[in-house]
Amino acid sequence: MNAIDHPLVAAYLDSVARETAGLPAERRAELLADLREHIEVSEARDDEAVRAVLAELGEPRTVAASALAEEGAPATAVTAVPTGPLAGRQAARIIAVLPALGGLLILGSPFAGALVLAIGLALLWKTPLWDARHKRIGTATALAVPVLLLLGGLFLAGGWVGPVELLVIGVFAIGVPVSGALVLTRALRV
Repeated sequence: MNAIDHPLVAAYLDSVARETAGLPAERRAELLADLREHIEVSEARDDEAVRAVLAELGEPRTVAASALAEEGAPATAVTAVPTGPLAGRQAARIIAVLPALGGLLILGSPFAGALVLAIGLALLWKTPLWDARHKRIGTATALAVPVLLLLGGLFLAGGWVGPVELLVIGVFAIGVPVSGALVLTRALRV
């Protein structure tokens, strides 16, 4: 296996990319390309050699702090990105889908759905992986299900809803949150 294809290298580069979110896109791409080139030149093959090369480069946070300092970016940009077990692309995808999932769960279990929806929206607004516009889109699409259920209930109680209208409400109640999750997933800054 080539060193650049090693899972440790992929995790390292993803971490550096997250930590340097405050850099201009061109400088960030240049930094990542330099790191990739250094790793490729090392010709490390096994886990131990790859770990040694990555240790030589330094911790992702340290590499990012140096790059941010060179660019004059504020040091807070380094600490604003998520770290730990819920950091990275997989966690970002979970955060992107959680509000929509919570909205859809409301259809079957209102309490569990409301809980998942609240947690999902809190995580969405806390993470720096999306800009404010995408966070508003995620929030609006996730809240579509409760709003449509409320409107459907009001219209049903008033006798204004027939089977076709119920079908339209159902399609929107499922389609809108799913499309919101897709928008968030595509707009990831990881």
